[in-house]
Amino acid sequence: MPALEAAPSVHQTVVSDRREPVSGIVILGCQAPALAHATRPGQFVMVVPPGGERTGAALGVYEAGGERVSLMIAAVGPRTRELAGLAPGARLDMLGPLGNGFDLDALAQRGPTGSAEVALLAGGVGLAPLLLAARGLLERGAGVRLYYGARTGSALVDAESFAALGVAVELSTDDGSRGYHGFVTDLFAASGRVPTALAACGPSPMLRAVARAAQRLGVRAQLSLEETFACGVGACWGCVVPLERASAQAPPFPPPAPGETRDYVHARICKEGPVFWADELRW
Repeated sequence: MPALEAAPSVHQTVVSDRREPVSGIVILGCQAPALAHATRPGQFVMVVPPGGERTGAALGVYEAGGERVSLMIAAVGPRTRELAGLAPGARLDMLGPLGNGFDLDALAQRGPTGSAEVALLAGGVGLAPLLLAARGLLERGAGVRLYYGARTGSALVDAESFAALGVAVELSTDDGSRGYHGFVTDLFAASGRVPTALAACGPSPMLRAVARAAQRLGVRAQLSLEETFACGVGACWGCVVPLERASAQAPPFPPPAPGETRDYVHARICKEGPVFWADELRW
């Protein structure tokens, strides 16, 4: 993964716009020029609700450009409901950008045919970190196809924003109410396409299925892991995942104990991740 280009800092932002494309999911835009400039696809922020809640909420950055960033918020608890209900003019503190995002240069590498086609797989609000990734991949000359799934058609959010960029979009729903009837990983398998690389975000069972698909197809995949973060900065070690010790993302500590043969270490999803190469995870 490329090294982070900017250290995280606290950004005092102002809500500039709000839209609710489907009930319970809000895209909140904020004036945050320094954060917009520093954020890379796949990074996230810790957001402190203005009502006094002490614990911040970890949210992936959906859009970042000019003086504006946006967050995709699923209003499922008291913190996210408060954030989703904010109106333009509200002040909001964010710590970020945090974590390591997608390695777009590696994902956009050309295959044997001389071209690159990257498949993006999103489950539910796992769509959030993929819009910036899609834009960056297109800028690098890669073809991009989005496979996007949700439980029902009413939970599919903002696919038109990807289509407007020039991304080919295929949809699935668990209940068959829109698009392919089944899981998004089944939709991808049914397509019969063999991309040069995969990138995905969604629930853990979906990501494991993507990792298996990548192995079967002989291509690499980057996965953005979903987790509930306590601190978001790697201090508490509450969000770890087994990672190959030889990975460039592996933390340098603790060193192997004398005689230790274990080939993995525990990496923090919020610090070394949330994006990892699928073949380096030891789930």
